[in-house]
Amino acid sequence: MWSDALDSFALDGTVAIVTGASSGLGAAAARALSGAGARVAVVARRGDRLAGLARDTGACPVPADLTDDDQIAAIVPEVAARLGPPTVLVNAAGHFVSRDPAEREKPDAIRATLELNLVAPFRLAQETFPHMAEAGRGSVINISSVSGNVGIPGIPQASYAASKHGLSGLTRELAVQWARHGIRVNTIAPGFFRSEITDGMYDDERSAAWLKRNTPLPGEGTPEDFTGAVLWLASAAGRYVTGQTIVIDGGWTAR
Repeated sequence: MWSDALDSFALDGTVAIVTGASSGLGAAAARALSGAGARVAVVARRGDRLAGLARDTGACPVPADLTDDDQIAAIVPEVAARLGPPTVLVNAAGHFVSRDPAEREKPDAIRATLELNLVAPFRLAQETFPHMAEAGRGSVINISSVSGNVGIPGIPQASYAASKHGLSGLTRELAVQWARHGIRVNTIAPGFFRSEITDGMYDDERSAAWLKRNTPLPGEGTPEDFTGAVLWLASAAGRYVTGQTIVIDGGWTAR
């Protein structure tokens, strides 16, 4: 019985697309999916980073700018031609465009944030839909943030928070619309993990102490604390889970 439960996490032969795979949690997700047997296409702007990841994991690098709709539209056909039809999509690409207070955020920065963090995941889900519907199964995993659930004092991020909260709304709607095709759609909302966005906080003594003080579980979050949920939602182990936002934050939002 235990062996059967572990086998349900296997992804042998599955084709997966992971965006934002040039660093951080996106790269960790790509490594985990590849380790579970999936054929993984890794997508990001930085082709040199993707090439390194491809050498380590056997992944297929697909350099692309997710703020350019023509490039978004080209990703899935390329992956299908090179690896086969994708049935797993992990939308991990995302970033701050502005760190200004809400009253001073520029319209261009607001639009750019929404384009990358919300519109691009929606567009990629649309592009992968026909392949998933034809297969009668699929898993879309949107990577959000606890910033989409709660306001965080001292870190101005209105457009970023709006985009991440929007992912949870998109997740619920797509989960309901696409359930009849066997497609599951979920969101993972990580708390604070060390990444290119947060490195400065971990390296600053005062910020690091603030993070430790406000996180009930001891220690820093690691990629392994995140990738288990990715494998669960991507595989048959999560076959009856859809429309959910799974928070992985060491208890940050439980306080």
